[in-house]
Amino acid sequence: MQNKAITFGTSQVDLGPAPIRSDWILEGSPVTRNKLLSGSTDGTANTYIWDCTTGRFNWFYDIDETVYVLEGSVSVRDHNGITRTLVPGDTAYFPAGSSAEWTVDKYIRKMAFIQVPMPRPLRFAKSVLRSLKRMVRGNGADAAPNMFPSN
Repeated sequence: MQNKAITFGTSQVDLGPAPIRSDWILEGSPVTRNKLLSGSTDGTANTYIWDCTTGRFNWFYDIDETVYVLEGSVSVRDHNGITRTLVPGDTAYFPAGSSAEWTVDKYIRKMAFIQVPMPRPLRFAKSVLRSLKRMVRGNGADAAPNMFPSN
């Protein structure tokens, strides 16, 4: 039987070096650090805490990432040239395949929720399975009990 223990933590953790690729840095010498806080059992999702000092750099996303700003601020410019400043309490979603230019004036500390995108054929299969579940459940509770148990 797998361990199903709940794990508790705090945002006050020791972060380790997580340097930005040098060819992504546009200005300054930003110092970045992170710490893996949790990972899904299937390996497709992780939660990190991350921080960065002053600098300007590009970031290219090969995964889906949602960020939640804990401290400091950052200006993020998308590929259309639209800039948005994120401050504590703000969130932003960066889908796989996107890119952004980050400008950190002083310091930024964020939570990053990362997920590996599901390949298109699997997304289709999952949507078919959901439709089948709705159809079975829509025909009465006795139609096929536990045929598609929820996880």
